[in-house]
Amino acid sequence: MDKLREPLSCTASCGLPLALEVMGERWSFMILRAAFNGVCHFEEFLEQLGIARNILSNRLARLVEAGILKRDHCSEDRRRIEYCLTSKGHDLLPAMLALRQWGEKWALGVPCNPVLCDARDGLPISQITIRAHDDRIVRPGELIWRERSDLAEDQVETPLRAAV
Repeated sequence: MDKLREPLSCTASCGLPLALEVMGERWSFMILRAAFNGVCHFEEFLEQLGIARNILSNRLARLVEAGILKRDHCSEDRRRIEYCLTSKGHDLLPAMLALRQWGEKWALGVPCNPVLCDARDGLPISQITIRAHDDRIVRPGELIWRERSDLAEDQVETPLRAAV
């Protein structure tokens, strides 16, 4: 029996090209990183990132349009706008952390400082890994593709679509 492969030519039914369409450039990731660090005002993004106004305005608009950030009027000053992460935006945190850890290992060669820790016990988070249904770590050579229709309904985890 031939091994099943992911159909590489069909990008419409793959989440990776769709995610890259929204997030696939440096400034979007840097804005998202800043948002995860509590930055929420246009001027703060400018100051913290050193990004040009027009690029920041464009990227913020795209992230809002994609439902990753939402625009709200600031409660203290209704003239100011806050950019807040949505649930969809928060769901990008594991991907962001995995990319950061990859960059530390393969580009920097050393761990970054400060270290991201669990607030409950103050200890560093673990390396982001691929986990099986029983929570064991799965290595690349231990993965296979299967047709969704070949799996029992209770074996398939279907992501819920959130209204944007």
